[in-house]
Amino acid sequence: MISFENITKKFGSSIVALDDVSLEIAPGEFVFLVGPSGAGKSTLLRLLTREYLPTSGKILVGKVDITKLKSDDIPAHRRKIGFIFQDFKLLEERTVFENVALALQVRGKSDPEILKEVEHTLKLVEIWDRRNLFPRQLSGGEAQRVAIARAIIGKPDIVLADEPTGDLDPTTAWGVIQLLNEVNSWGTTVLMATHNQEIVNTLKRRVVILKKGKITKDSREGTYE
Repeated sequence: MISFENITKKFGSSIVALDDVSLEIAPGEFVFLVGPSGAGKSTLLRLLTREYLPTSGKILVGKVDITKLKSDDIPAHRRKIGFIFQDFKLLEERTVFENVALALQVRGKSDPEILKEVEHTLKLVEIWDRRNLFPRQLSGGEAQRVAIARAIIGKPDIVLADEPTGDLDPTTAWGVIQLLNEVNSWGTTVLMATHNQEIVNTLKRRVVILKKGKITKDSREGTYE
């Protein structure tokens, strides 16, 4: 269970990104976060990774209030979360294989384990044949598939996706959504911030609408409004 309890996040003295937000997300849910730019969607996701701390309120992941984590405990928390960015954030000097393998290397996996798991994951996202290429040699859709592989290879409990289809053509975007649906079918919780009305309206998953830092609507099988 993820629980945001009366979360307020301010930047400086005048910018209120989130204003007394409370939200519960059950294990295994797929939730769309929608709303205009500046509504607080990305801030909500970054609070979950402990990139930001709230100005007030608490955030529970399971039974742990992550706002109170010590610095030494934050890496272990982040290993439970996969994060997919709109701009991919792949390491340009590393190949596709190396980008995805890095998540296992930091966990101390052996080389045979890494080879087996990276091969399986890259085949899952249909990018194994690009394993020796560098990010600059990939299309946008291919790069996003690599980013998804990197996010899911550690079998995280939660996957956060911040506008993962924003720069992709419609066909490629739907391919990304199909992958996220498959990840969700494993029991992984997926939170996706998006402006893509067609995807939200077609999938009919839970939709949380944010405007000016507040939740204005929370609907099961909702639509983009």
